[in-house]
Amino acid sequence: MISDQGIPIAKLVPFRTSSNRRDSLGQDKGHFVVPEDFNAPLPDEMLAAFEDGEE
Repeated sequence: MISDQGIPIAKLVPFRTSSNRRDSLGQDKGHFVVPEDFNAPLPDEMLAAFEDGEE
């Protein structure tokens, strides 16, 4: 346990890989399309909302 002033705030557990992970990869192929401008900068209004907490 990880604690803060004696109060548990997180529990560490062993990491286990999913036995069916390989089967789930790519299952959404064809369900959505990544737009060409995916990596384009955000519009100024939207960027301000993330940075300043305002719209």
